[in-house]
Amino acid sequence: MERTTPKVDTKNMTVRVTTALVFGVFFFSLLWFGDQPWAPWTFLAVMAGAIVMGMREMTLIARARGFNPSLVAGVLVAWGFLGHFFLSTGHQDPLPLWLVLGFGAFIIHFGALFFDGKLEEALPSQAITWLGALYLGLGLGLQLKLFTLQGSLPRTGSRLILSLFIITWFGDTAAYFVGSFFGKHKLAPRVSPKKSWEGAFGNLGGNLLGAFLMQVTVCPEWTAVDIVALALLLGTVGQLGDLVESTWKRSAGVKDSNAGGVSIPGHGGMLDRVDSLVFAAPALYAYLHFVKGFN
Repeated sequence: MERTTPKVDTKNMTVRVTTALVFGVFFFSLLWFGDQPWAPWTFLAVMAGAIVMGMREMTLIARARGFNPSLVAGVLVAWGFLGHFFLSTGHQDPLPLWLVLGFGAFIIHFGALFFDGKLEEALPSQAITWLGALYLGLGLGLQLKLFTLQGSLPRTGSRLILSLFIITWFGDTAAYFVGSFFGKHKLAPRVSPKKSWEGAFGNLGGNLLGAFLMQVTVCPEWTAVDIVALALLLGTVGQLGDLVESTWKRSAGVKDSNAGGVSIPGHGGMLDRVDSLVFAAPALYAYLHFVKGFN
């Protein structure tokens, strides 16, 4: 049967690994100092910057199809969600979600009346602006929420974010290599012809390895059930998130989410990097809330 994935591109892999190491050093340093007063503000700035890059890519993808979503409105509304998760602690909620949503409706819909030069495409353009704001604001905002969580262990939030990244990244890496060498059966040929069922199962194997490593090193309170449950949960929603973003790119006829803009060397655009994490972060938070009792 014909292979569904190419052989490993060693040149691209070298660039990919080098870039990952640079980002890894930064993130791991930040997580190590997660209990410092400045750490949450630094993580907030990182997530805010990622929103700008991601929303820009959303607008580029949409404009490839002739639509005209608002980059400024999308970023401001996504930042509103980010501010909600950053400021809400316990029973204190100085920036409630209803206010963020109301502000979003005002700036996206009323703003278009004055600043959108292609009102004939108002419906899809404004819908895409909302999609980008919700997708990035909630997905990255919940990562910020995870970072600020406190538990019985020091730097609880840092441990959780590290676990989120490692479980997801281990899965992505395993999927790439397993799919490259053993992939034969297409997973979603209409969406991403290079992805295979072998790679998908390899992804789950990498998720299990990452979850086990996190339990041994930074999350000793996790049980064997937690390891398996989190690996399967984050691995499944992460892969679905990857496919969701692939449908957007395919519908616009672009290969990478940057669509001709600034890319991360060896990794494509920002959306290509956060597509799994945007879905995995809410899944992790939901598990912690409903199963482990985090509030």
